Amino acid sequence: MRYNTKRHEAEIGNTVMDYITFGEGEKTLVLIPGLSFKTVRKFAEAFSFMYRIFGKDYTVYAFDRKRQLPIGYTIKNMADDLAQVMQKIGIEKADVVGISQGGMIAQYLTLDHPQLVNKLVLCVTMSRLNDTAREVISNWVRLAVNGDYAGITEDMLKIVYSDAYVEKFGKYFPLVSRFGKPKDMGQFAIKARACLTCNCYDRLEEITCPAFVIGAGKDLVLTGEAAEEIASKLGCECYMYEDMGHSAYEEAQDFNQRILEFLNKSSEE
Repeated sequence: MRYNTKRHEAEIGNTVMDYITFGEGEKTLVLIPGLSFKTVRKFAEAFSFMYRIFGKDYTVYAFDRKRQLPIGYTIKNMADDLAQVMQKIGIEKADVVGISQGGMIAQYLTLDHPQLVNKLVLCVTMSRLNDTAREVISNWVRLAVNGDYAGITEDMLKIVYSDAYVEKFGKYFPLVSRFGKPKDMGQFAIKARACLTCNCYDRLEEITCPAFVIGAGKDLVLTGEAAEEIASKLGCECYMYEDMGHSAYEEAQDFNQRILEFLNKSSEE
């Protein structure tokens, strides 16, 4: 495609981590997507189109979780694995954007491997578990363990996306869901359960790089308050999409532009 999208894999331990690259800019951007049945490798072209605004200034790296996750895998483990792969493929320092679970990973990456992160953007995410997140994610884990793919996708449509978005694009969801259905629901359960291990709130003052937080006032998955408390702890700007839910990163037309403006502004300071 015109975005120069390429698929890659990097060996890590006894398995591999898939990632894609696109864009031709001189700067480096690492995108860490959230919990999903869809992988960036399988939907590489769609992913690069969604984030194409970054391709002029950046060479963009978007990472999946490694394959064959062990039981008990944590958000910290995910961050450590990502750091290992970044160093292996020669990423010395990058601007990092984490969305939802990706934002949880980005926080641990910045805390435990600060030399790899230049600027940090955290989107619709949390730094510690709250009652809403515990209930929602625990339910997804339960459904995944039971192999109930239809139940998870139905629940996600109900609480992740807005009614207007579902009304407009809902007819396409069954098709996307069929292509996105994983062979191993157990791996999704491990990924989802890892969210329940996120607990870095008390360490956030250790983050010293420029940061920006985006939240959603009607986030029924992690809550808007979770984003606000991260920004308060970091002492950074927080932009709230007050009338949007967890999927603001897909629904808000100016979402990526806000991120890019922060990154460019930060570069000039």
